[in-house]
Amino acid sequence: MIKLIILLKRKQGMSLDDFQAYWHGTHGKVVMGTPPFSDYIRRYVQSPNVRGARSAFASDDSGFDGAAEVWFDDVESMNKAFAEPRYLEIVRPDELNFVDLDGCKVMVVEELPQYTPEGSAATVGK
Repeated sequence: MIKLIILLKRKQGMSLDDFQAYWHGTHGKVVMGTPPFSDYIRRYVQSPNVRGARSAFASDDSGFDGAAEVWFDDVESMNKAFAEPRYLEIVRPDELNFVDLDGCKVMVVEELPQYTPEGSAATVGK
């Protein structure tokens, strides 16, 4: 299983509230309601930036407005999904309604769990 992580930046001139409302209220439905593109997706998570949050690594001034995680079986499945004509006709144009594509950052990763609570899928070091 692989995960596509996209650090999102809203399009210029769009308020953060409008960005989040569109992303959560409209775009998620477009993504998951567009087969066969959506048939390749194993999990889709929207994670908005938490305003005012600080951590040991950074504050909320990262310049990103949220992160999306899209899970696929493998790289081949991900590539097929993004080559689907319905993705190109429906989902991609919808992204342009609220996202600054040039301002986004993308990574494709595999999870290597180091810790999960007892009784879940993996427990490392116990």
